[in-house]
Amino acid sequence: GLCAGEAPSVSYRELKDLKKANVLHIDVRERWEIERVGKIPASINIPLGELVEALQMDPTEFKEQYNQKMPSKADPVVFSCLAGTRSKQALGFATSLGFS
Repeated sequence: GLCAGEAPSVSYRELKDLKKANVLHIDVRERWEIERVGKIPASINIPLGELVEALQMDPTEFKEQYNQKMPSKADPVVFSCLAGTRSKQALGFATSLGFS
């Protein structure tokens, strides 16, 4: 269940192509899920419960916390989770904060 702006669903193959175009991939699963199931390469893990706060952080603080450059509101971002429910919520949160 991957969610990307206009297209509500993206396959893993499409995600791999998007990553080549420098799209930021945020995995909103819980840390224990990542530890148990595994991390998607080149993704950044921000559990859904932390996302709203993370997207409002100072860019320096975001970099320190997540070891990744903070996305700007215009940067392309893809959210993923296990089944798609949390990634849709994440998309709603990001949109409400002004991300396009």
